Amino acid sequence: MATYKELIAQKQALEAQIEEARATEVASVIEKIQSLMAQYGLSPEDIAPRRRRGRPAGFTSPSATKAALPPKYMDPKTGKTWSGRGRTPAWLGKRPERFLIPQE
Repeated sequence: MATYKELIAQKQALEAQIEEARATEVASVIEKIQSLMAQYGLSPEDIAPRRRRGRPAGFTSPSATKAALPPKYMDPKTGKTWSGRGRTPAWLGKRPERFLIPQE
């Protein structure tokens, strides 16, 4: 059984081989892509995906983040609150005005 230090040395040697193999393969792939682009008269704009109108994907404006609303209703037994938005909690029952929190 190999020791820990021997295994780490093997790992580092393999990582170096991986980097070397990747570098040579990437260079040949880039050459192949460039020759195919020249052969078919393609530009980088032809290959890159076109952007749609509107905001870029993953873009959120600072105003789009919504702040939490203050609670309007509170269950005095459990202390649970509800802001009045979303699914109505079961503890409100048929007369929600009983659980209204007085507004200051």
